[in-house]
Amino acid sequence: MKLQNLYPCVIGLGYVGFPIFTKLDKKFKTVGYDINLKRINNLKKGINLNQINQNKFRVKNKSLFTNKLKDIKYCNFYIITVPTPIYDNQKPNLEFLIKATKTVGKVLKKGDIVFYESTVYPGVTLEVCLPILKKISKLNYKTDFNIGYSPERINPGDKKNTLRNITKLISFENLKIKKKALSIYKSISKKIFISNSIIETETSKVIENIQRDLNIALMNEIFIVCKRLNIDFKNVIKLASTKWNFLKFNPGLVGGHCLPVDPYYFAFLAKKNKIKTNIILSGRHVNNFMKNFFISEIKKKINKKEKLLIFGVSYKENVPDLRNSLSLKVYIELKKNFNVSAFDSSIKNKADIKKYKLKAKIGNLKKYDKFLFLVNHDCQKKYLNLINRKYKEKLIKIIN
Repeated sequence: MKLQNLYPCVIGLGYVGFPIFTKLDKKFKTVGYDINLKRINNLKKGINLNQINQNKFRVKNKSLFTNKLKDIKYCNFYIITVPTPIYDNQKPNLEFLIKATKTVGKVLKKGDIVFYESTVYPGVTLEVCLPILKKISKLNYKTDFNIGYSPERINPGDKKNTLRNITKLISFENLKIKKKALSIYKSISKKIFISNSIIETETSKVIENIQRDLNIALMNEIFIVCKRLNIDFKNVIKLASTKWNFLKFNPGLVGGHCLPVDPYYFAFLAKKNKIKTNIILSGRHVNNFMKNFFISEIKKKINKKEKLLIFGVSYKENVPDLRNSLSLKVYIELKKNFNVSAFDSSIKNKADIKKYKLKAKIGNLKKYDKFLFLVNHDCQKKYLNLINRKYKEKLIKIIN
């Protein structure tokens, strides 16, 4: 496989896969594959519902989007970016990853390379995915095909730490694929860091998010204590920040498909190997509790006769993603017993708006008795400024 004859294929075109596709498309004829036909049809029209900015895009280099296996047969560098959620019992759900691996296994040829970007517990790439590829393709690892792991580090909604600017980790065992891997990944990110250990790279990914989850949990717990003791939390942090080594994290609702998931993956592996852990999941207990804390605090500030309008129900700022959103869960719970409406200007998916009975338009603000911003999207700042100017006394604040 000559460098100029690299034909990449991105498997899974969600929040991780689509940005990777757009970067590869600038240099290579790239295939974007997804089993979601509706998503494929939208992407063919230049529409990506996973981004707030709905400006249409165009592919280059004769790249294409497809849900058909025959369209990815000629590709020789596969990047798998499918979701790896957890089951209701908090155990890892590898169904999407295994299904994607089987798909690639059916078209795998001699000389092909497969890279995984999905977050997994250490060992999955070599112990779960590799055997599937070998069995279905009937090819030999390293002599016929190679695999690698490059953990996704995309931070949706972050305009500073973009996919192009962050350091991209890539790991593989066979040094013979180094030039090809670099050719692909240098077209995605400017800074590449190479590791020769796939399992160490898998581990590094999960602990990045475990560390952040724990730091936020610590701030959440301190915030709750300060709130109940009538201590000004905001000022406490301001004072603590005068020390050179104090790390500043903000309290709040932790949702999405990374922080609430990755600690369970690592804890699962530890338990599987009969290793007792005390801290890894402690952040999960605190951060999961924050939903109930928010609901309790909001109930203190409204009565059943008042009309409350909530702004923002996605899992984080500037991201139109409702998966594992604690803000959405707060809204749903309050709606059971209170007169509550919700508006999120980032959500463009009509099915989501209908399913959760979100407001497509706000209308006259005068008809509402209280306002609450659970998620502060940039596209909603005009409403916050307006309410601060005209209806400041109606604005509910949980975390100042």
